Amino acid sequence: MVWPKSNIVLIGMPGSGKSTVGVLLAKRMSYDFIDTDLLIQSAQKRALQDIVDSDGHLALRAIEETILLSINVQHHVIATGGSAVYSAAAMAHLAASGTVVFLDTDLATLARRIDNFASRGLAKRPGQSLEDLFTEREALYKQVAEITVLCSGLTQEEVCSKIVEQIGN
Repeated sequence: MVWPKSNIVLIGMPGSGKSTVGVLLAKRMSYDFIDTDLLIQSAQKRALQDIVDSDGHLALRAIEETILLSINVQHHVIATGGSAVYSAAAMAHLAASGTVVFLDTDLATLARRIDNFASRGLAKRPGQSLEDLFTEREALYKQVAEITVLCSGLTQEEVCSKIVEQIGN
């Protein structure tokens, strides 16, 4: 099936490879690439962790929602922050012009990839563990995803190929 939407929206946990796979996918498809975490940092003129430390995780989520709702592009790969799925409005906005792809990565792989969990700038409750965050978000990712790619054991190039294959481009 060929999808009629021109954007590809990557969702998933921190460490799932959204930014890295997004760059590879954009190159392969001759699309532009947007990393929404970078948009947030640029708009706020500070790091994500600084936002969480000074204003709290809910403030970061609110800022993220505003940024996501402002995206109005075509033929882009959009790598969202891991907490994008907390905003139904933002996800509906992104899904209107893009195919939402969940990079489903197992907890053990995420734990290996994330060595800076406490300082990475995640929109998580104080004291919330990676496992708790994973459990909380997994159902949300599955709910909004149009395509799910099981990433465990795959290289980033292989994940990219699976996305292209499923989208039909």
